[in-house]
Amino acid sequence: MDWRERVAREKRAAYRDWDYWGRPVPGFGDPEARVYVLGLAPAAHGGNRTGRVFTGDRSGDVLFASLYRCGLAAQPTSVAAGDGQRLIRARMVAAVRCAPPANKPTVTERDTCAPWLSAEFARVAGSVRVVVCLGGFAWQAMWPVLRSAGFALPRPRPPFGHGVEARLEAAGSAPGGGQILLIGCYHPSQQNTFTGRVTPAMLDDVFRRAAVEAGLA
Repeated sequence: MDWRERVAREKRAAYRDWDYWGRPVPGFGDPEARVYVLGLAPAAHGGNRTGRVFTGDRSGDVLFASLYRCGLAAQPTSVAAGDGQRLIRARMVAAVRCAPPANKPTVTERDTCAPWLSAEFARVAGSVRVVVCLGGFAWQAMWPVLRSAGFALPRPRPPFGHGVEARLEAAGSAPGGGQILLIGCYHPSQQNTFTGRVTPAMLDDVFRRAAVEAGLA
């Protein structure tokens, strides 16, 4: 928290005229989402600056472009809250709400934010049919959320990997009933995109798969 607020005060030179958000960053998207996208944490000069997750940083540039190509976003970019961007039957959230030092959230931060994440997911659990986890950190963070929402977890749990899928059956008390498909996807971080570990085509494959599974394509 202290670091998040210090960054908002000191700012980056390129954004010295910005009034940084500097607070926990809420989820963003359709209140009746069928595709739920879970990331790691707001970037110090991205979501921590704009107040919208994945907005205003290079990871978000790659992510929103893919969502747009796959019919899940109204615009190919998002640079600020209020810029007209709109997610189409999709919602994006971060496992950790506050920007962490070096953009590397800790397990302690993940566990601290877990109740918030569960509450955030509960708002759309009745409509969501696919959860896309961006990175292994998000993959691990999502399991207890799904369990608390009433979904039966597979044993053993599948390890994270790009394109890995796990289909979870809902218990009778789960919102909406039915199933949810969990899909792993490499995070569109600069480290991954610059090295080619994840490419735009790879992201498109995941989100097109999600759109089809969710009945949106």
